[in-house]
Amino acid sequence: MNAPTDAETRSDDYVIDVTGLTKRFGSKTVVNGLDMRVKRGEIYGFLGPNGSGKTTFIRMLCGLLKPDGGSGTCLGLDILTQADEIKPQVGYMAQRFSLYEDLTVRENLDFTARMYGLPGRIQVVDECLERMGLTRFADQLAGSLSGGWKQRLALSACTLHKPRLLLLDEPTAGVDPSARRDFWDAVHKLASEGVTALISTHYMDEAERCHRLAYIAYGDLLAADTVEGLVAHSGLATWAVSGPGLPELTAALRPLPGVDQVVAFGNTLHVSGQDEHTLEAAIAPYRETLHKGEGLDWRRIPTSLEEVFIHLMQGHITKGNIAKGNIAKGSAKP
Repeated sequence: MNAPTDAETRSDDYVIDVTGLTKRFGSKTVVNGLDMRVKRGEIYGFLGPNGSGKTTFIRMLCGLLKPDGGSGTCLGLDILTQADEIKPQVGYMAQRFSLYEDLTVRENLDFTARMYGLPGRIQVVDECLERMGLTRFADQLAGSLSGGWKQRLALSACTLHKPRLLLLDEPTAGVDPSARRDFWDAVHKLASEGVTALISTHYMDEAERCHRLAYIAYGDLLAADTVEGLVAHSGLATWAVSGPGLPELTAALRPLPGVDQVVAFGNTLHVSGQDEHTLEAAIAPYRETLHKGEGLDWRRIPTSLEEVFIHLMQGHITKGNIAKGNIAKGSAKP
């Protein structure tokens, strides 16, 4: 009897199960040995700066790009040898609106239904229009829709064939907060029905709505866990300070031992460090200025995902990734 393949030994509990996934463009490594496991029905957030390989990774999963290294399964199918079988079961939503702007909403959905060969497509389209709240826009040109409604149309098109997995690449970029909230409500409803979603985003409030998160920086996976786990494992203690002279205070604090980062949030600075005792010793003289009438207000606050993200990015750069050529200049995505 032949030994089972890697794909056959992977757990059925994981819709995405990849190891060592790598992609190069010439001499540049865009995705560097990335491992990922995403459970069925999970909303998995994918965070990272522009040019970090998120889009490339997503395209490898759905068979649009062939990996240069690594192995794995998507929906139980081998990503290297069964890409054509994966594609019909995946809903892919690109960063930019990719439907036909000179077709109506209904015509775009009808075209998508034809592409997937869906039976009873007129009823399927009507049901989708109703479910997604698009009925009143059915005969309107897609190009005339606002950003939020274009995004809802794009989500409708990529879920029309009832995929088991959604791959959504920064789907809410450029839309207003209300439209983003409606989008996430729709994704959570799909997840409750067993649909899995891998979503790349730059918004920390969106990241907090995911079941699990992964941080990627210039091809490297920095961390992966729940929101609570990422914050806890970062080991960061954070203080908020408000009052006069914050630019000068920023310059004074940043070089101090124990101070890993100082970030402005509106009229407040967030000061964080992994060594809590060293951090408190460093800021102690500045906390005492409150008693000297200088009006600085210090308070201990919970560490946020944004502080964790900045800390991970700074650590990645400090380790010499720029010198090694892993950090791309500019923000273009392959």
